[in-house]
Amino acid sequence: MSVFTLAGPERDAALLPRLAALTERHREACPPYRRILDAIGSAPPYERVADLPWLPVRLFKTHELRSVPEDQVFRVLTSSGTTGQRPSRIYLDQEAAAAQTRMLAATVRAVLGERRLPMLIVDSRSVVRDPTLSARGAGVLGMMNFGRDHTFVLDEQGRVDPEAVTSFLRRHGGEPFLIFGFTYMVWLHLLGLGRDLSQAVLIHSGGWKRLAEQAVGNAEFRRRLAAECGLSRVHNFYGMVEQIGTVFLEGPDGDGLYCPDFADVVIRDPETWQEAADGVPGLIEVVSTLPTSYPGHVLLTEDMGVVRGVDDGSWPGKRFEVLGRLPRAEARGCSDTFGQG
Repeated sequence: MSVFTLAGPERDAALLPRLAALTERHREACPPYRRILDAIGSAPPYERVADLPWLPVRLFKTHELRSVPEDQVFRVLTSSGTTGQRPSRIYLDQEAAAAQTRMLAATVRAVLGERRLPMLIVDSRSVVRDPTLSARGAGVLGMMNFGRDHTFVLDEQGRVDPEAVTSFLRRHGGEPFLIFGFTYMVWLHLLGLGRDLSQAVLIHSGGWKRLAEQAVGNAEFRRRLAAECGLSRVHNFYGMVEQIGTVFLEGPDGDGLYCPDFADVVIRDPETWQEAADGVPGLIEVVSTLPTSYPGHVLLTEDMGVVRGVDDGSWPGKRFEVLGRLPRAEARGCSDTFGQG
């Protein structure tokens, strides 16, 4: 079952009642969230998804926001939190944890198919052994669920292990296989291998800042992989721990990121907070029906983005691009809006 089926108007009509109901559910079950909504005077009815009240994503670093009793918390997830910052804390009950796992799998199956593929991981095994488990390690572990015969490109010291790669390709290089890695790691370590990776599907995310410093954009990234490795099935994705299980996946043509049927994005003008017109950059708001155990269903991120088109690409719905982080000084205002919540 594909999760990339809803066109723009259908998506808004399908998501609005579910998100509005989630807003009221969290209003009742999460007192800090209720105080925030009361403070801004937010109340139904909502006419469009863009009318729903949003929370700044950074609020999860400073407030305990959960909509289930403490004894029903099944898992607490933490973000990677940069130096000097508190990490976000995300509270999942068993229902929410099961849903995020199920819907992530459904999203990834759009490009991998139904069966687990042999998996080459552009990282070191040590990244998943760390007991504190970084965001990078958690990302690798999560994606390992979709592969088999997991083989790491790097050794324990973080150096390329050519023998491991050669052995893997001898076993699986003639059939479809999965490669996963963070964007900068893929650029740094995969291109230099000089191997035929034409049967692979690459899923990658994060690390664009370091590539931007080298003036490498998405088009150049894809061109080099195709030219040097024969790797043409490449899918970037955008997601965050605050909406765990929801990922926005790059289409097969590399023409932008797409929203699964249970999610959407709104681009907001950082001065007026109104929805920006298509083609006009602004702050990315992510919406998803998955956060049922905490009020993370409508979140304003600190990332800039732009809608490149609607219902005009490989898959239906909005086709958008992430442009990078909002400069730190500018971002402060949007989270301080609710600082007293």
